[in-house]
Amino acid sequence: MNTPPSPSGAERTGGPAVRIGALAPLTRPGWVEAGRHLLAGLELAVRDVNEAGGITGRPLALVVRDTAADPRRAAAAVDELARLGVAALAGEYHSVAARAAAARADALGLPFLCSSAVLDALTGHPTERVARLAPPQSRGWRIYADFLLREGHTRIAVAAEPSVYWASGTRLLRERFARRGGTVLELDMSALSPAAACDELAVDRATALLLLVGHPEPAVALVESVRRDRRLAEIMIGAPAGQPEFASWAASLGGDGTAIPFLRYLPERLGPLGARVETALRERLAEAPSFVAFEGYDTITVLADVLRSHGVERTRTAAPWPGVAVEGTRGWIRFSRVPGIGVRQWDGPPVQVVDRDPAEPDRFRILHTG
Repeated sequence: MNTPPSPSGAERTGGPAVRIGALAPLTRPGWVEAGRHLLAGLELAVRDVNEAGGITGRPLALVVRDTAADPRRAAAAVDELARLGVAALAGEYHSVAARAAAARADALGLPFLCSSAVLDALTGHPTERVARLAPPQSRGWRIYADFLLREGHTRIAVAAEPSVYWASGTRLLRERFARRGGTVLELDMSALSPAAACDELAVDRATALLLLVGHPEPAVALVESVRRDRRLAEIMIGAPAGQPEFASWAASLGGDGTAIPFLRYLPERLGPLGARVETALRERLAEAPSFVAFEGYDTITVLADVLRSHGVERTRTAAPWPGVAVEGTRGWIRFSRVPGIGVRQWDGPPVQVVDRDPAEPDRFRILHTG
């Protein structure tokens, strides 16, 4: 999907638009719902920037490209957006697509602020051109592992599909559990049906099963199989990657989709800016906004500040991140170097472990913070 530049709020500004390239998964096999929320946040922030006067009097506009979670498509989109003269890149949800986009943006000298992808190795080497808002996977998944250990789970199973993202998550869990004498069983869902996975779980006697698989399938079928297997009545299901965050999860699974802890990146309480943006996002989406929508909004907020302070020429905005200090919807945003991470990283994104309340599936319960 290629869309023209967004005109949101542009009538209050003048001169040629300052264009930002926006990457998001808007068609399958990408996680379309995540892409829709990400784009809603990006577009709302563009509207707000333009209503506040734009970039030194010039309107801000998005040039949107659909990655469909495909690395080759993401890299090609970066090439196209660079030819179109965008001042910077924003967005992307899927780590494999974001990694390809980051590599190409770095090679072209194009600033890229990644909104949502968490894979630690977002680039193959350190760079000053790429920064990220979402916490690295190593931080979020270790917090999730600590939550499981605190709850008494020392023998867990992961139902995983082949992917560098899932493999990285499994490795992080193994390392964390090994330090506490725990074990991690891996179920290869490219070779097992949901029923066969249940058989493996019944034999292994794991107390928790983590869904390291795509949504809706095979995640939905696997949850349904586990919930209906009497041998597994006591097993906890978890989804560190956040599949239960979106409304489609509750629509597909109903009560079966509750009490499944997952990671999300919101504070316990939003401040005035976050609360105002939440209301506007809810109206735009016609449903409760996910943390991904807030990530999109914060991305444009940061880039607008960078463009105002550094100008819109790529050569001047190639390495702006150390000087950023911007109020976002989820706290003040500053970037630093994190050991082992090749990109500039927001050093304070909030991390929660939450689940859907069985008594009220549209309500989230905060179980753990980190």
